Amino acid sequence: MNTRKTVLILCTGNSCRSQMAEALINHDLGSHIRAISAGTHPGPKVADGAITALQQLDIDTIGLHPKTVDTVMDESIDLVVTVCDNARETCPIFPKKIVTIHMPFHDPHGEPLESFIRVRDQIRSQLLSEIKRRLC
Repeated sequence: MNTRKTVLILCTGNSCRSQMAEALINHDLGSHIRAISAGTHPGPKVADGAITALQQLDIDTIGLHPKTVDTVMDESIDLVVTVCDNARETCPIFPKKIVTIHMPFHDPHGEPLESFIRVRDQIRSQLLSEIKRRLC
């Protein structure tokens, strides 16, 4: 029986922060936590800077792609984390009551790689410890 908890990382475009958070959680906490991500208005693709920032740490990026929140509504989710103010304001109503927390991170979209790396590292240090505290 799978006892892993599932966390949904919700953002607007699902192309930077939420994708990096999904990959980092699955990489670092995957034995206890399964991460999925979605966007309220997903972009066409994951930002190249997000992919590069993850690959620099040898984190698997295969399969990462923007998804609409509708595609995860039927998932068994234990925790929702909004990582941008817009997603927090437009967070959908889920079929069952789910704990939701808000941990905003700077949007590095369109900025140099260094911004993606800075946000990646902030997500890894701040968000992952909070998820471990709540779900492990």
